Amino acid sequence: MKHKALLKLVLCYVVAALSMFVMLNYFGAKRLNAQFEKEKADLLTEEAGMIAEEYVTPYYRDATRLSDMLVQLRSIDRFLGTRIWVVNTNGTVFVDTGEGSAARGINVDNYNPKFLDEIVTVSYRTEITFPGVMSDPMLAVAQPIYLNYSLRAYVCIFLPMTSVKQSVTQYLDIVNICYIAFMVVLLVIFAVIYIITLAPVRRMTRVTEEYARGHFDVPMKIRSHDEYKNLANAIKFMADEYKNLDDYQKKFVGNISHDFRSPLTSIKGYAEAMADGTIPQEMQKKYLDIILFETERLTKLTTSLLTLNGFENKGVILEITSFDINEVIHRTALSFEGTCTKKRITLNLVFGDEVLSVAADMGKIQQVLYNLIDNAIKFSNADSSIDIKTEEKGNKVFVAVKDYGIGIPKDSIKRIWERFYKTDLSRGKDKKGTGLGLSIAKEIILAHRENINVISTEGVGTEFIFTLAKSL
Repeated sequence: MKHKALLKLVLCYVVAALSMFVMLNYFGAKRLNAQFEKEKADLLTEEAGMIAEEYVTPYYRDATRLSDMLVQLRSIDRFLGTRIWVVNTNGTVFVDTGEGSAARGINVDNYNPKFLDEIVTVSYRTEITFPGVMSDPMLAVAQPIYLNYSLRAYVCIFLPMTSVKQSVTQYLDIVNICYIAFMVVLLVIFAVIYIITLAPVRRMTRVTEEYARGHFDVPMKIRSHDEYKNLANAIKFMADEYKNLDDYQKKFVGNISHDFRSPLTSIKGYAEAMADGTIPQEMQKKYLDIILFETERLTKLTTSLLTLNGFENKGVILEITSFDINEVIHRTALSFEGTCTKKRITLNLVFGDEVLSVAADMGKIQQVLYNLIDNAIKFSNADSSIDIKTEEKGNKVFVAVKDYGIGIPKDSIKRIWERFYKTDLSRGKDKKGTGLGLSIAKEIILAHRENINVISTEGVGTEFIFTLAKSL
């Protein structure tokens, strides 16, 4: 079952070999036999005409004797490997070059009454026999002899069919030798085709099976530089992506377990303490507030995960409307007033125009602004500022949120969009973050078919910039 393609290739080779063999040795042999019969007949017909003119006609003119003619004809007979008869008009053989002139005196009409007429008409006949005289099948030709416009005799030449078949066999032997050589070359060609086509597929299949077992480090060794190499690279890329996905899933489970376990542990611990009376009645409000805070954290985390899942499955429908982005930024900034006051952070709103209308989902864009401003506040030092700017360029509106905080390490910039990803610095500053804010912001902007980028220098600050379509 594993070598179906190889069996098909072998079957194709066998079918090709047998088909060519049958064509050469059956149809080819029949064609060659007919061709050789025709060539031999044409040659014998010319000889019969020459014999009639040079030897038999002089005999009827009394220019030569019968014995002298017989000697000449026997010389020609031995040279051609044939048997020559001279037959008179009533069908009687009076000259036979065969051993002992065994046919002399017989009448051909007694064996085949139409022999002379037919052979003269069709130029030659095959498989002719005269039982008791010539038992072997013969190729026969005849040439009538006319003297003074009168038919006087026939010159008949017989060539054994075995001579014709022997010529065909010799020719076929040469053809079959060439056929064998060709089949050897064809076998080499099929072997090369196997090496070029099936061998790489089998190697890729074996490696792919290893990938399916989770052995992603098995190398994909394809030495060619063609479509098979491209396919191997695609399979390897897919395996690497699957491996990264597998690693991501493990990290995802680890991160979500960590982020869910901490608040759940607090909720369970404080609830049990209140239930068994460990926490006095007058202190329960304080710990109930903690339980409510942790519950809100779980709710926020769950909501963020559902939001991301909705974007991934393309289940979120954007409600595109025209609104003033400056107004939305202003309202979103007001929601951070208390937090900024505690950290003594100033939000600077710098708008290119008094009103900048954009076409977008206002609720989703407000969520992006909230996440970016919240992120900027987390990583800003006390007594610092955050700049929020808008600027119109062509048919786009650029929105920037820039802080002057701790910045992002260079090796972490490409990973900040990953779910749950937090730099070491972020965990040191804020252990309560979900690590999903930037992922959600990017998914929302991409859903609008716009771009979001980040510029950051460690110890100097970070700036997030995203674009929106200008409302016409």
